[in-house]
Amino acid sequence: MRCYLKRKDKSIWIVYTLERKTKRIVSFSLRRRSKRTIQYVTNSLLLSFPKSIYTDGLVHYKSLVESAIHKVKRFGTNQIERNNLTMRTHLKRLQRKTICFSRSFILLQSVLYIYFLG
Repeated sequence: MRCYLKRKDKSIWIVYTLERKTKRIVSFSLRRRSKRTIQYVTNSLLLSFPKSIYTDGLVHYKSLVESAIHKVKRFGTNQIERNNLTMRTHLKRLQRKTICFSRSFILLQSVLYIYFLG
């Protein structure tokens, strides 16, 4: 999910993993959209030895997740997309067409930490 930091031309990405059965957030990262950001989240996910990992078709996942457990299905990411919409509804700073956005990286990270794990 993309949001803005300080001004509209500085975008930052929220990357997180969601457990399908319990719908709990396993880990999240808040950085630029890069392989390193996704690697931080997938490494913490792979420590739990998952049976399968559902992702979108981003190229970075091919080198980070084994092909035996990596699945790209049409409706595989419905729950996380629904969670993105719920987050945008609950947190004003994440909405798309608004003048509200976070001015501080630490404040945005703290708000997301409280929202996800609190």
